[in-house]
Amino acid sequence: MAKLIVIPTFTDARGSLSVIEKQIPFLVKRIYYIYNVVGQRGGHRHKTTKQALICLGGSCKIFVDDGTDKRTYTLDSPDQCLLLDAKDWHTMQDFTTSATLLVLASELYDSSDYIDEKYP
Repeated sequence: MAKLIVIPTFTDARGSLSVIEKQIPFLVKRIYYIYNVVGQRGGHRHKTTKQALICLGGSCKIFVDDGTDKRTYTLDSPDQCLLLDAKDWHTMQDFTTSATLLVLASELYDSSDYIDEKYP
C-alpha cells in the first residue's frame, strides 16, 4: 500500500528548504510534473514502476487501491511525499488551480508497463 512520508525541511528567516536524499526507496530514472489539470489523471497501476508524488504548490487528492485496501490521500504541502508501489492502482484528482504535482519514477516510460484495469 502507498505510504505518506514527510520530507525533511529546514526553515529560517529566508524561507524553507526541503531535501530528498535517502527517503525514496528506489533509484529515480524519470521525473515529470503535472499541472493545469482539469478532471482526473492516472487511472492505472504498473508492472514494475514505483513512484514518489509531491505536490509542490496547491493541492490534489490521490486515490489508491492496492487490491486489498483503498485510501485517498490529500497532498497539500511540498514537504509531503506519497510513495506508490507498482501494484497501487491510482487516480489523481481535485487539483487546485495552482497545483503542480511532481512525480519521481523508478523506470523510464514504457507503455507496456501500464495496467489500466481496476482491481475487481
